[in-house]
Amino acid sequence: MGSPRAVELDERTRQWKLTLLSKADVFHDLSHADMEEIERVTTMTTCRKGRQLYSAGDRSEVLFILKQGRVQISRMAEDGRKLTIAILEPGAIFGEMPMLSQSMQDSTAEALDDCTICIMSRHDLEGMITSNPQVALNIIHNLAARVRELEARLEMQAFQSVPERLASTLLRLAGDRAEISGASHQQIGEAIGASRETVTRTLGDFRSQGLIDLGRAHIVIKNRPRLEELCHQEEDL
Repeated sequence: MGSPRAVELDERTRQWKLTLLSKADVFHDLSHADMEEIERVTTMTTCRKGRQLYSAGDRSEVLFILKQGRVQISRMAEDGRKLTIAILEPGAIFGEMPMLSQSMQDSTAEALDDCTICIMSRHDLEGMITSNPQVALNIIHNLAARVRELEARLEMQAFQSVPERLASTLLRLAGDRAEISGASHQQIGEAIGASRETVTRTLGDFRSQGLIDLGRAHIVIKNRPRLEELCHQEEDL
């Protein structure tokens, strides 16, 4: 039996884990007893920015639930070009789960920030879905949102110019904030289907126009209304 201090630390860790799990979209509206069971069968881990969570060819059947930070899902073309499939925010699910049509066989997942991630096995997930249909419904909603985002990204690359795509992506990365941190020109280029050089040149144009300010490792939004207008420029033609 552990010392009282060790028992106290274990309980604090368990409660912290429960708090994070309860904030996940896929676990909304579950009872305390259900959450206790989910806490028991899941593993919480942290990873540093830049770490690959998996790469093409990995076959481990686990589901990742992103709790903190951002994760980039990408694929590599035969000519060496990297295509960003999605940039996942907290609450997103990803990994190798055939029953959910989720696969990591041809893709790579990389932490864009320091991340906290919950890991669940295929066996435990299948059992949870069988016993609690609400979880299955929440997962469907989560994946449907991913499909809508991918469709929007494809439409953007098909019909918008690089400045329009870049303006849209900057606003999405910033969210309600005025500053974007940790997104390199290379990563932005992979997200909008443009080269790093093109992104750097267009960002310079935006700065000259007073739309943004560029720092060493961040981008500051200075004229959000103008960027928003630029995003919809194609729609107004």
